[in-house]
Amino acid sequence: MTTGFYPIGTPGIQWGEIERDLWRARQRRQRHYELDVVPRIDALADSYEKLAYGHLDYAEDSYTLLALRDRDFDPGLPTALVTGGVHGYETSGVTGALDFLDTHAAAYAGKVNLLVAPCVSPWSYERINRWNYDAIDPNRNFRPDGPAREATALIALVRAMAVPFLLHIDLHETTDSDELEFRPALAARDGKPFQPGLIPDGFYLVDDSENRQPAFQQAIITAVGKVTHIAPADARGEIIGSPVVAHGVIEYPLAALGLCASVTGARYTTTTEVYPNSMRTSAAECNRAQVAAICAALDYALAHG
Repeated sequence: MTTGFYPIGTPGIQWGEIERDLWRARQRRQRHYELDVVPRIDALADSYEKLAYGHLDYAEDSYTLLALRDRDFDPGLPTALVTGGVHGYETSGVTGALDFLDTHAAAYAGKVNLLVAPCVSPWSYERINRWNYDAIDPNRNFRPDGPAREATALIALVRAMAVPFLLHIDLHETTDSDELEFRPALAARDGKPFQPGLIPDGFYLVDDSENRQPAFQQAIITAVGKVTHIAPADARGEIIGSPVVAHGVIEYPLAALGLCASVTGARYTTTTEVYPNSMRTSAAECNRAQVAAICAALDYALAHG
């Protein structure tokens, strides 16, 4: 698919500010957070409380980080967090979170407190990129003292809720551009050799190896399998280099890797991954798969506590 060549930097040498500036100069705004995402959040503000939980200033670009939560936030109910757009190029994470609020969230009123941050990384959303302005991957830096401002703002929002969370589902995609652009860029940035990988064709989940919830993960896989196809294991029994522990499921140590799904300490956590480049799916189907995953996660968590 790719040789791993990247046009910035010197092989074997980590980037400095010169290389980061060159990388930023290659990033072009291709869509608009204020036109695509904010109006949909505003349209939901009659039903949900709109929270401005942070502000990003990147050179001449400025963004208000927005979330929505139930207006009747009841501390006696369990609380669930839905996040999307941690990686800005993973479009169905953003649209899936918003579609869920538009079409299915009302069914959970009085059962659970919902908190939804649909576009965690607006700068990278606009540039269809994985990294933020500082050439940092937020989804390896979810810790309070981390360098990704998108991540530290979300952590502060979670802490400000001052309630325990039952569930956190983080919506992602695995795309062809992972191998064509983002992993070669990562190798170049860190001065390491690029090791090619395989992009799985289909939906899969990432469980927490330090808090395994296999029945929860399989409930989501079963529901999503009615909407789109589930990624098979490769010839080595792996998906993106990790052993498949159950149909469509791999595991990572979420907190140790600084992944978004670790921020609440919830009993039930998962990261979704859809493959929008598949010949067997469409953008609309990927959105529906994300919505199905959210609903199945909520249904299971509420039924099992």
